[in-house]
Amino acid sequence: MALIEAKKLFKSYGAIRAVNDVSFAVNRGEVVGFLGPNGAGKSTTMKLLTGHLRADSGQAVVAGFDVAEEPVLAKKHLGYSPEGAPAYGEMTVREFLRFAADLRGLSDPAEKVKSTLELCRLTSVAAQNIDTLSKGYRMRVGFAQAVIHDPDVLILDEPTDGLDPNQKFEVRRILKDMAARKAVIVSTHILEEVGELCTRVIVIAQGGIRCDESREKFLQRGTDLNQVFRQLTA
Repeated sequence: MALIEAKKLFKSYGAIRAVNDVSFAVNRGEVVGFLGPNGAGKSTTMKLLTGHLRADSGQAVVAGFDVAEEPVLAKKHLGYSPEGAPAYGEMTVREFLRFAADLRGLSDPAEKVKSTLELCRLTSVAAQNIDTLSKGYRMRVGFAQAVIHDPDVLILDEPTDGLDPNQKFEVRRILKDMAARKAVIVSTHILEEVGELCTRVIVIAQGGIRCDESREKFLQRGTDLNQVFRQLTA
């Protein structure tokens, strides 16, 4: 059974069709790179899959649960880090992760916070307020709240944006370690990330899917991602 299913999703903002008949499925063990130029519909599609937006029509399914009809059950299996990794800046990192653990109803929240701080290399800044952190650390906090409950599904919108090379390596390492047990969608504009992390690539443009293929086949298209986008959207 696919852990993520998009079934004929449509979403418009007024006269603008942001998502236009998008359908795909992601199985356990797949890491899908979700690519596209700015304004292509990537973030809107992710918000439909996570229940942060309601589709005009179509269905989003996570772990067998309809996100619109059974949101609580679907989100038990889902970890989501939105673009920019928003968080409560006045909280410390530890307080924010404890807040996330309590919202999730985890049975041993203190231990989950401790292990997640270690997993995401955040222990050294655990006592700092989030709004005092660098952008890279804030992104890692957003990633940490997405994985604290060890979900079956991860949907990550630009999770390495603003990270230095070492931090990017750490996030990729964590995702690689988790990948065999999860279905993962990663929005990215970094071709290197596709090569190192993803098993499959979906390109979206003007709200519709323009290609859905293996990493190997996609990388044969070229090394200039902007040129690839132009070819696929011509």
